[in-house]
Amino acid sequence: MNQRSAISARKIFDGSRWHEDCCVVFENGIVSDIVPAGQLPVNMPLADAGEGMLVPGFVDLQVNGGGGVLLNDEPSVEAIERICVAHRQFGTTALLPTLISDGPDTTALAIKAAQAAYQQKIAGCLGLHLEGPYLSQARRGAHDARYIRVAHEGDIASLVAARAQVANLLVTVAPEAVDPEQVRQLADAGIKVSLGHSDASCANAVALVEAGATLVTHLFNAMSPLGHREPGMVGAALSQGGVSVGLIADGFHVDPIVMGIAIRAKQGPGRIFLVTDAMSTIGSEQTFFTLNGRRISRSGGRLTLEDGTLAGADIDMIASVRFLHDVVGLELDEALRMASLYPAQALGVDKLHGHIGPGGRADFVQLSNALAVERVWVGGTAVFKAD
Repeated sequence: MNQRSAISARKIFDGSRWHEDCCVVFENGIVSDIVPAGQLPVNMPLADAGEGMLVPGFVDLQVNGGGGVLLNDEPSVEAIERICVAHRQFGTTALLPTLISDGPDTTALAIKAAQAAYQQKIAGCLGLHLEGPYLSQARRGAHDARYIRVAHEGDIASLVAARAQVANLLVTVAPEAVDPEQVRQLADAGIKVSLGHSDASCANAVALVEAGATLVTHLFNAMSPLGHREPGMVGAALSQGGVSVGLIADGFHVDPIVMGIAIRAKQGPGRIFLVTDAMSTIGSEQTFFTLNGRRISRSGGRLTLEDGTLAGADIDMIASVRFLHDVVGLELDEALRMASLYPAQALGVDKLHGHIGPGGRADFVQLSNALAVERVWVGGTAVFKAD
């Protein structure tokens, strides 16, 4: 059994409010309490976060790759672990490896790998996000047209079977490729259904929300826009309170003015949360890579196909938090919630993730006052320290 330990910090953000000059106490990877520094037993092992701040580990529900590895190219346990390790240095302590639309063999391997990674307790792996292939050809973005198709009865049965193997399974689908009854079957099986890559009307999107879809994938990107006569997928995402919405905050996918408007407009209780949509470049020196045989170039913070189409993002989670705070103008506590608590709530894993409090996992990030990651703990174990 692990010994009770603690981390002290000048400031601690628990996901709801700030604590000053306190300590987080944890045991066996689970938080037991936050107490004033003076109340800590003298003999308890103590790490000191110094003058910075301690915040909940970030949760990213859309991670295509990292550390030079793309899940589509290497759907294996080893690749998932490498991706998780690559993102830790940027504060992400829990993530969904994400498979971009691919063939059935690759999809099956990704499901098998996610199952094995969860069973082997690969630190940081929450499950699997299948982004496609049941999407709209008109709004496929960087997804390969060869793989985009309509879902049939056998496809739904396969996804339901996969849910029995993967602890947390999220699938992105478009109203053009699935019907409400199919979404209902997925939701009833415990699969989180997200809407995206769609040119659907607001009414068609709302029909799938009413059938059980609870998320929307990368708001504004690869979807029908908000219009004054047709609200589109964006209108559905912002107006439906039961929907939580992912947002890429790199300044390329969405203008910062639009980010602020959307955050203010979002109907609750669902929230807008951060995703990176990160590719293999994160934590690597790659200048290009391939996806389904197509070259993607890295330049100036952007990842693009040869025709200029954005292909995922070249941003990490702490950089996303800084962008929301420094450029969009959000209060720091709200930016931190968008990187931790809100995605955990969207996936339904907020009992353990996204906050610092009794019963939660001891996943912490030590930030400097300039919002640089200095140290990271996963399950109470130190896994990263900046040079």
